[in-house]
Amino acid sequence: MEQGHDIKWYARELGLQHIIYEGDNILRMAGERRWSIEETLTALFHGEYERRLVGRQKARIRTAGCSQIKYLEELDRNELPETVRELLPRLETLDFIREHRNIVLYGNPGTGKTHIAIGLALKACMEGKTVLFTSVPHLITQIKECKSLKTLHQLELRFKKYDVVVCDEFGYVSCDKEAGELLFNHLSLRADAKSTIITTNLAFDRWGEVIRDKVLVAAMVDRLTHNAYLINMNGESYRLKETRKFNSRELCF
Repeated sequence: MEQGHDIKWYARELGLQHIIYEGDNILRMAGERRWSIEETLTALFHGEYERRLVGRQKARIRTAGCSQIKYLEELDRNELPETVRELLPRLETLDFIREHRNIVLYGNPGTGKTHIAIGLALKACMEGKTVLFTSVPHLITQIKECKSLKTLHQLELRFKKYDVVVCDEFGYVSCDKEAGELLFNHLSLRADAKSTIITTNLAFDRWGEVIRDKVLVAAMVDRLTHNAYLINMNGESYRLKETRKFNSRELCF
């Protein structure tokens, strides 16, 4: 067989970036350690695999559209309620996704609800899951626009296929009956089939302040909380604690 090109040429033609930049080092190491052909090829392709794996993870995180990048490792777990500290390791296994269970994080502002939701979403992205992050107000607006443009069916098809959907800020703004019904119908597409994470500042008995239809609110609570993890995040705001720490340091100077 005629060999008109070296390994880097073929790597460039095939888009094997790791082999382009690290191939010489790997081949030198293979010679020094007397690797077999199979061992050498495995080392070359393993590096390329790892590079592409990281690329896919970054693409999933970018596509998810999280409002911020906050990893679970960055949480100050000592500041969380004891029940949440005990539950978090179980949630980190992502078994709730495989079991198609929802998570509802509720409590006063600044206690880490969105941080936990984003952290779980990012971990899911890293493990190959498809994720969508959205705020409830934005989702309602999107549903209404698609309904007006007669593209709601396409939106629904995409929405129900995500492995995880994070709906942040439920209760941040109130909505009329029509918007409430649209939201309920949209979220119901995922019931018992996929996992949805909800964050809200309101306890369930206050959801009627957001959607002024008792029957609809009861149906929504029932649908979202069925077989779900209900996590009470009430506590002192992280942000207030940080502000006090900052002010106390300033006074020391």
